[in-house]
Amino acid sequence: MVNSNIHAVIWDFGGVFSTSPFEAFKSYERERGLPEDLIRRINSIDPDTNAWARLERSEISADEFDELFAAEAEREGHRVPGKDILALLSGQIRPKVVEALKACKSHFKVGCITNNAPVGKGASMTSDSEKARLVEEIFSSFDHVIESSKVGLRKPDPKIYQLMCDALNVAPDACVYLDDLGINLKPARAMGMTTIKVLNEAQLLSDLSEATGPEF
Repeated sequence: MVNSNIHAVIWDFGGVFSTSPFEAFKSYERERGLPEDLIRRINSIDPDTNAWARLERSEISADEFDELFAAEAEREGHRVPGKDILALLSGQIRPKVVEALKACKSHFKVGCITNNAPVGKGASMTSDSEKARLVEEIFSSFDHVIESSKVGLRKPDPKIYQLMCDALNVAPDACVYLDDLGINLKPARAMGMTTIKVLNEAQLLSDLSEATGPEF
Protein backbone atom coordinates (compact mmCIF):
# COMPACT_ATOMS: atom_id res chain seq x y z
CA MET A 1 0.00 0.00 0.00
CA VAL A 2 1.28 3.45 -0.92
CA ASN A 3 2.37 5.57 2.04
CA SER A 4 -0.01 8.53 1.90
CA ASN A 5 2.32 10.63 4.08
CA ILE A 6 4.93 10.68 1.31
CA HIS A 7 4.40 13.17 -1.51
CA ALA A 8 7.83 13.20 -3.17
CA VAL A 9 10.89 11.03 -3.65
CA ILE A 10 14.10 12.97 -4.18
CA TRP A 11 17.18 11.25 -5.52
CA ASP A 12 20.92 11.79 -5.75
CA PHE A 13 22.35 10.54 -9.06
CA GLY A 14 25.93 9.24 -8.85
CA GLY A 15 26.11 6.26 -6.50
CA VAL A 16 22.32 5.87 -6.72
CA PHE A 17 21.33 5.52 -10.38
CA SER A 18 24.91 4.67 -11.27
CA THR A 19 27.64 2.77 -9.52
CA SER A 20 29.66 4.95 -7.18
CA PRO A 21 32.75 6.72 -8.51
CA PHE A 22 34.36 5.74 -5.21
CA GLU A 23 34.75 2.23 -6.63
CA ALA A 24 36.66 3.69 -9.58
CA PHE A 25 38.75 5.79 -7.19
CA LYS A 26 39.77 2.66 -5.25
CA SER A 27 40.75 0.83 -8.44
CA TYR A 28 42.81 3.83 -9.59
CA GLU A 29 44.61 3.95 -6.23
CA ARG A 30 45.36 0.21 -6.28
CA GLU A 31 46.66 0.31 -9.85
CA ARG A 32 49.04 3.16 -9.04
CA GLY A 33 50.14 2.06 -5.59
CA LEU A 34 48.52 5.04 -3.89
CA PRO A 35 47.20 4.95 -0.31
CA GLU A 36 43.64 3.68 -0.01
CA ASP A 37 41.03 6.47 0.01
CA LEU A 38 43.64 9.11 -0.88
CA ILE A 39 41.30 10.77 -3.39
CA ARG A 40 38.42 10.94 -0.93
CA ARG A 41 40.76 12.32 1.73
CA ILE A 42 41.97 15.08 -0.60
CA ASN A 43 38.37 15.97 -1.39
CA SER A 44 37.52 16.16 2.33
CA ILE A 45 40.19 18.77 3.12
CA ASP A 46 38.67 22.27 3.06
CA PRO A 47 35.46 20.73 1.62
CA ASP A 48 33.81 24.07 0.81
CA THR A 49 36.77 25.70 -0.89
CA ASN A 50 38.90 22.92 -2.40
CA ALA A 51 39.19 22.23 -6.12
CA TRP A 52 36.41 19.65 -6.09
CA ALA A 53 33.90 21.97 -4.40
CA ARG A 54 34.78 24.85 -6.70
CA LEU A 55 34.39 22.67 -9.80
CA GLU A 56 30.95 21.44 -8.68
CA ARG A 57 29.86 25.07 -8.32
CA SER A 58 31.31 25.89 -11.77
CA GLU A 59 33.74 28.37 -10.26
CA ILE A 60 36.70 26.82 -12.13
CA SER A 61 37.18 25.04 -15.44
CA ALA A 62 38.23 21.43 -15.95
CA ASP A 63 41.73 22.61 -16.89
CA GLU A 64 41.98 24.68 -13.71
CA PHE A 65 40.73 21.68 -11.69
CA ASP A 66 43.45 19.54 -13.26
CA GLU A 67 46.13 21.85 -11.87
CA LEU A 68 44.51 22.67 -8.54
CA PHE A 69 43.72 19.05 -7.64
CA ALA A 70 47.27 18.03 -8.58
CA ALA A 71 48.59 20.70 -6.22
CA GLU A 72 46.34 19.41 -3.42
CA ALA A 73 47.60 15.88 -4.03
CA GLU A 74 51.20 17.11 -3.96
CA ARG A 75 50.58 18.58 -0.51
CA GLU A 76 49.58 15.08 0.58
CA GLY A 77 52.80 13.71 -0.88
CA HIS A 78 51.47 12.15 -4.10
CA ARG A 79 51.11 12.96 -7.78
CA VAL A 80 47.52 12.73 -9.03
CA PRO A 81 46.48 14.87 -12.02
CA GLY A 82 42.98 16.25 -11.72
CA LYS A 83 42.15 15.14 -15.26
CA ASP A 84 42.59 11.52 -14.15
CA ILE A 85 39.91 12.01 -11.50
CA LEU A 86 37.44 13.54 -13.95
CA ALA A 87 37.76 10.45 -16.13
CA LEU A 88 36.58 8.27 -13.21
CA LEU A 89 33.33 10.07 -12.43
CA SER A 90 30.89 8.30 -14.71
CA GLY A 91 29.68 4.96 -13.31
CA GLN A 92 27.51 2.21 -14.79
CA ILE A 93 23.73 2.74 -14.86
CA ARG A 94 21.61 0.51 -12.59
CA PRO A 95 18.54 -0.49 -14.67
CA LYS A 96 16.45 -1.67 -11.68
CA VAL A 97 16.82 1.72 -10.03
CA VAL A 98 15.68 3.41 -13.23
CA GLU A 99 12.60 1.18 -13.20
CA ALA A 100 11.99 2.11 -9.55
CA LEU A 101 12.06 5.78 -10.52
CA LYS A 102 9.42 5.16 -13.18
CA ALA A 103 7.26 3.29 -10.66
CA CYS A 104 7.66 6.06 -8.09
CA LYS A 105 6.57 8.65 -10.61
CA SER A 106 3.13 7.04 -10.86
CA HIS A 107 2.56 7.72 -7.14
CA PHE A 108 4.81 10.63 -6.11
CA LYS A 109 6.54 13.72 -7.37
CA VAL A 110 10.15 12.93 -8.21
CA GLY A 111 13.22 15.16 -8.15
CA CYS A 112 16.98 14.88 -8.41
CA ILE A 113 19.66 16.86 -6.59
CA THR A 114 23.10 16.11 -7.98
CA ASN A 115 26.52 17.51 -7.25
CA ASN A 116 28.13 17.43 -10.67
CA ALA A 117 30.81 19.20 -12.65
CA PRO A 118 30.73 21.00 -16.01
CA VAL A 119 32.71 18.29 -17.78
CA GLY A 120 31.83 15.68 -20.40
CA LYS A 121 28.51 15.54 -22.23
CA GLY A 122 25.90 17.28 -20.09
CA ALA A 123 24.92 16.02 -16.64
CA SER A 124 26.47 12.60 -17.25
CA MET A 125 30.07 13.87 -16.93
CA THR A 126 31.09 11.29 -19.54
CA SER A 127 32.55 11.44 -23.03
CA ASP A 128 30.59 8.27 -23.94
CA SER A 129 27.72 9.40 -26.19
CA GLU A 130 25.51 6.38 -25.48
CA LYS A 131 25.91 6.70 -21.72
CA ALA A 132 25.23 10.42 -21.97
CA ARG A 133 22.02 9.65 -23.88
CA LEU A 134 20.90 7.20 -21.16
CA VAL A 135 21.56 9.75 -18.43
CA GLU A 136 19.63 12.46 -20.25
CA GLU A 137 16.74 10.03 -20.66
CA ILE A 138 16.72 9.40 -16.90
CA PHE A 139 16.90 13.11 -16.14
CA SER A 140 13.90 13.75 -18.38
CA SER A 141 11.81 11.50 -16.10
CA PHE A 142 12.16 13.82 -13.09
CA ASP A 143 9.69 16.57 -12.32
CA HIS A 144 12.61 18.78 -11.36
CA VAL A 145 16.42 18.50 -11.43
CA ILE A 146 18.94 20.61 -9.53
CA GLU A 147 22.56 20.41 -10.68
CA SER A 148 25.18 22.01 -8.44
CA SER A 149 27.16 23.13 -11.47
CA LYS A 150 24.17 25.14 -12.72
CA VAL A 151 22.86 26.70 -9.50
CA GLY A 152 26.19 27.42 -7.81
CA LEU A 153 25.19 25.47 -4.67
CA ARG A 154 26.21 21.97 -3.69
CA LYS A 155 25.17 19.41 -1.13
CA PRO A 156 25.29 19.44 1.87
CA ASP A 157 24.26 23.13 1.81
CA PRO A 158 20.71 23.05 3.27
CA LYS A 159 19.57 25.67 0.76
CA ILE A 160 19.79 23.21 -2.13
CA TYR A 161 17.28 20.84 -0.46
CA GLN A 162 14.89 23.70 0.23
CA LEU A 163 15.13 24.73 -3.43
CA MET A 164 13.91 21.28 -4.40
CA CYS A 165 11.03 21.35 -1.90
CA ASP A 166 9.99 24.73 -3.22
CA ALA A 167 10.18 23.54 -6.83
CA LEU A 168 8.07 20.45 -6.11
CA ASN A 169 5.75 22.37 -3.75
CA VAL A 170 6.15 19.80 -0.96
CA ALA A 171 7.04 19.98 2.72
CA PRO A 172 10.35 18.34 3.72
CA ASP A 173 8.60 15.93 6.08
CA ALA A 174 6.62 14.58 3.11
CA CYS A 175 9.78 13.64 1.21
CA VAL A 176 12.05 10.63 0.95
CA TYR A 177 15.63 11.47 0.05
CA LEU A 178 18.22 8.95 -1.23
CA ASP A 179 21.97 9.53 -1.34
CA ASP A 180 25.09 7.39 -1.04
CA LEU A 181 26.85 9.91 1.24
CA GLY A 182 25.92 10.33 4.88
CA ILE A 183 27.13 13.92 4.90
CA ASN A 184 24.52 14.74 2.26
CA LEU A 185 21.74 12.95 4.12
CA LYS A 186 22.31 14.78 7.41
CA PRO A 187 20.79 18.17 6.42
CA ALA A 188 17.87 16.48 4.65
CA ARG A 189 17.13 14.47 7.78
CA ALA A 190 17.39 17.61 9.93
CA MET A 191 14.75 19.25 7.73
CA GLY A 192 12.39 16.34 8.40
CA MET A 193 12.92 14.18 5.31
CA THR A 194 12.94 10.39 5.49
CA THR A 195 16.47 9.52 4.38
CA ILE A 196 17.93 6.41 2.80
CA LYS A 197 21.68 5.85 2.63
CA VAL A 198 22.37 3.88 -0.53
CA LEU A 199 24.87 1.07 -0.07
CA ASN A 200 23.93 -1.11 -3.03
CA GLU A 201 21.09 -1.67 -5.47
CA ALA A 202 19.23 -4.38 -3.56
CA GLN A 203 19.33 -2.45 -0.27
CA LEU A 204 18.17 0.73 -2.04
CA LEU A 205 15.12 -1.00 -3.52
CA SER A 206 14.23 -2.70 -0.23
CA ASP A 207 14.51 0.48 1.85
CA LEU A 208 12.62 2.51 -0.74
CA SER A 209 9.75 -0.01 -0.69
CA GLU A 210 9.65 0.16 3.10
CA ALA A 211 9.53 3.96 3.08
CA THR A 212 7.01 4.45 0.28
CA GLY A 213 4.87 1.31 0.10
CA PRO A 214 5.17 -0.02 -3.49
CA GLU A 215 7.33 -3.08 -4.16
CA PHE A 216 10.34 -2.42 -6.41
